[in-house]
Amino acid sequence: MKNNYKILVLSDLKGNTTSMLKSTVRLAQMIGGSIEFFHVKSPTEIVENDNQLSANRAVNKEFTTTDNKIKNLRTLFSQEYNADINFTFSFGNVKSEIERRIDEYAPDIVVLGKRKVKPLRFIGDRITEFILKKHSGAIMIAASENGLEPNKEISLGVLNGTETSFSMDFAKELLDNAKEPLKSFQMIKNPTTVQKPHIPTDKKVLEYVFEHNDSAVKNLSKYVSKNNINLLCINRAQKKRNIASDITEMVGKLNVSLLVAN
Repeated sequence: MKNNYKILVLSDLKGNTTSMLKSTVRLAQMIGGSIEFFHVKSPTEIVENDNQLSANRAVNKEFTTTDNKIKNLRTLFSQEYNADINFTFSFGNVKSEIERRIDEYAPDIVVLGKRKVKPLRFIGDRITEFILKKHSGAIMIAASENGLEPNKEISLGVLNGTETSFSMDFAKELLDNAKEPLKSFQMIKNPTTVQKPHIPTDKKVLEYVFEHNDSAVKNLSKYVSKNNINLLCINRAQKKRNIASDITEMVGKLNVSLLVAN
């Protein structure tokens, strides 16, 4: 395991920012990581007309508002969880600014928030898909409910567990911090070819098997909720193997935090 993983949190400072940061702090505690929080807003969300003076006033006001929000978050997480988080923000083209920050910071893990139904969006753009293409490392998509809690064990689920599901350097640390039994969920096309999931741990594993059909994700969502899972591990290769639904569909339909393996 590396001595210090770099975790980049991308946020629109709306909705579930606090719960997303709690999940990120817990992740950093488990694997040994440093956290950078990055917020970006498009000028079109700030400036309402073409008058230069009014535009400057709007930008200055938004700068002050954003700076105060960030200071409050820094104070909260420093006092409550002794978390040292570096906060930065900028105004500009959202995708371009995110891409620049990823290139400069070179994170090992990118954290996104998700809304209850739809994937996280910045001014209507599908940032989830953009990050999946841009960042080849691990990605955590944090749900607003039942997230990870600092200093507490996690309830871990694994979808279609294979060796590649645990290709992350910090997989052992996640498994060590998970409650027993771990939950394994499999989606299969042929019920006669069920194989035992590959989960490298001595902990007990409770297995669920679903037929891969139109209601598979709905069934998965029900059992994830029933078992109080707060982190579900999946991997990118599943889409290519047509074993599971598209990752972005799961982001929209599963009310659970997802950890997408690199």
